Amino acid sequence: QVQLVESGGGLVQAGGSLRLSCAASGGTFSSYVMTWFRQAPGKERELVATISWRGATTRYSDSVKGRFTISRDNAKNTMSLQMNSLEPADTAVYYCAGKQGLTSSNPNTYDYWGQGTQVTVSS
Repeated sequence: QVQLVESGGGLVQAGGSLRLSCAASGGTFSSYVMTWFRQAPGKERELVATISWRGATTRYSDSVKGRFTISRDNAKNTMSLQMNSLEPADTAVYYCAGKQGLTSSNPNTYDYWGQGTQVTVSS
């Protein structure tokens, strides 16, 4: 059973930066597609960024493209999300999630989830 634990959330002013981390244990991290989702109050959970199991392929939502960077270190069983030029619209709970097989924007297809970390961007 894979366990995922996020860290790095917090309160930041618009234009600032945060770095989220996701630490995995209990499974074969290097075999999973890993994805960051976020969910704002009253909204559906949405894909932010995803990375293939080797890290060779990444994909971002249009709203964060050019501002966020996803990465992973399979030797350390960790994944990160560097968030720059943060905007109030980025305020949400951020979740890391993992699955085997192909990447997907559908959160229902993911097998493993972290508990989430709050990111709040003030204007």
